[in-house]
Amino acid sequence: MNWLTLLGQRASRLASMELFRYIGPSFFVTVGFIDPGNWVTNVAAGSQFGYSLLWVVTLSTVILIVVQHNAAHLGIVTGLCLSEAASKFFGPGLRVMMLGSAMIACISTALAELLGAAIGLNMLSGLPLSIGSLLSACFAIWMLFSKNYQRLEKWIIGFVSLIGLAFLFELWVADVSWFDTAIGWVTPTFPLGALPVIMGVLGAVVMPHNIFLHSEVIQSRQWNTQGDTVIQKQLRYEFLDTLVGMSAGWAINSAMIIMAAAVFYKGGIVVSQLPQVTATLLPIFGRLSAVIFALGLIFAGLSSSLTAAMAGGSVFAGIFSEPFDINDPHSRIGLSITLIGGLLVIFLLGDPFQGILWSQIILSLQLPFTIVPLILLTSSKKVMGSYANSRFGVIVLWTVGVVVIALNLALLVDVFKG
Repeated sequence: MNWLTLLGQRASRLASMELFRYIGPSFFVTVGFIDPGNWVTNVAAGSQFGYSLLWVVTLSTVILIVVQHNAAHLGIVTGLCLSEAASKFFGPGLRVMMLGSAMIACISTALAELLGAAIGLNMLSGLPLSIGSLLSACFAIWMLFSKNYQRLEKWIIGFVSLIGLAFLFELWVADVSWFDTAIGWVTPTFPLGALPVIMGVLGAVVMPHNIFLHSEVIQSRQWNTQGDTVIQKQLRYEFLDTLVGMSAGWAINSAMIIMAAAVFYKGGIVVSQLPQVTATLLPIFGRLSAVIFALGLIFAGLSSSLTAAMAGGSVFAGIFSEPFDINDPHSRIGLSITLIGGLLVIFLLGDPFQGILWSQIILSLQLPFTIVPLILLTSSKKVMGSYANSRFGVIVLWTVGVVVIALNLALLVDVFKG
């Protein structure tokens, strides 16, 4: 082997190592759409409508990749998170509408995450949901005080892997109709009564708090201060990071719907409680299914409540033109509003399953108030300079925005007609 070959191999290894320096932020936010809210909406979709709503996961993931990449684009180029950028470049009216509704979305997210973890704890130990939710909130606070994004990223990737592998492995042993699955992935259908579930799935995948959080995690690395070469390199790597992370989320969310369709829809069972989902794990884990499911629910809820709290702190700090910092009072206030707000709503809920489902619908209704301002910011040369969206990028983004707005309007019409 000559020295040129050795040099080439070393260069290849170095390139691989360089890539891994930039991989991570998308997996940090991926957990936000593999959470108890997704479990509820996906199981509702699969148990009520079989494989026919798989297209919503496909459409939502495409929208997610476009939007999350755009949010990361903002953080890389400007060194500002979305909330900071909104405070800097928007007038008071738009800023209050955008960030006020974003805080409501963060609270709705925290509700689903804390409640999901509490349901898992209740399944294992009989712990009341109120106490389980409070313990989950304490876990999120403890993790946030570690003050280390990269350490958190490793925890999150571990949680996502644990949850995802269980569902994906099940596809090998379950009695799945792969023909119906393939049709469902690419064929939009709107069965009677499905619109709230469709919007719940959309809100559970394209989550407003994740858009804010992605830009926050990216801007914390301050690549914008390292020159155009680093910015351009990071933009390339970040898209790969987003594509891989969101694709993993698509596979796991699809697996949840497929399993619900194969186990519940096929048997004519409509799921109304999360513990029923243990039936999807029976082919692999047998009588241990309830324990495995409860542990997965706890991991998903705990890790997702962490990201929801961070997003709330980021949004609130951004109102005062500040980045998220656990030592800063504004970040702490935002974090507290998110977790305490979620807890208060949990204490008032009568039906936990429906509460989680409707929390995801609220996220969908908030999406236009996040996506439209994001498009305005990243398409502005005043904000982005030479890195502003191209004409093609603007068309793609506004197409995404119009689709989201149209679906939300259809949901509102459906609700008022009912």
